Amino acid sequence: MTDHTIETTELVPATWAIDPAHSEVAFTVRHLMSKVRGTFGDFSGEITTTDSDPANSKVNATIKLASVNTGNEMRDNHLRSDEIFAAEGNPEVTFVSTGITGADGDYVISGDLTLHGVTKPVDLKAEFLGVATDAYGAVRLGAEAATTLNRKDFGIDFNVPLDGGKLLLGDKIDLTLTIEAAKN
Repeated sequence: MTDHTIETTELVPATWAIDPAHSEVAFTVRHLMSKVRGTFGDFSGEITTTDSDPANSKVNATIKLASVNTGNEMRDNHLRSDEIFAAEGNPEVTFVSTGITGADGDYVISGDLTLHGVTKPVDLKAEFLGVATDAYGAVRLGAEAATTLNRKDFGIDFNVPLDGGKLLLGDKIDLTLTIEAAKN
């Protein structure tokens, strides 16, 4: 068995392409008394670093809404419909950073998120996981980020009233990004 030791390197000025094969965009939303989890399989983005401080970086990303996957085809088709994402008319979610604050691995990435044709400022709580050279010589950057969105802030108002004044869906969407990006 070959040992594929990963060499750790420093963050350098570069453009890094998000590697969807080694990354995940996941979400959680309340449904009745449980939570539904899902992912988006089609996404891309770039991280631009200018020096060894991640706070001086820029991030932009795009998620294709039609790639939603909750493990249930009927539910996924409903999410793509005009009642929820309206994926045909608004096929993408975009994020463009406006600033990064923090230090020592823990950061807040502030930026503009556009969903359902509505742009709002969003803060992602992020952890920089480092830079390493993989077994094939590619230099890679790792990071995780999370935020909570209110779907109504983006004009997604669909819901079903239930007995006792309850609603079928929660307004809060927890979004988690696990990112590995390759240096261009």
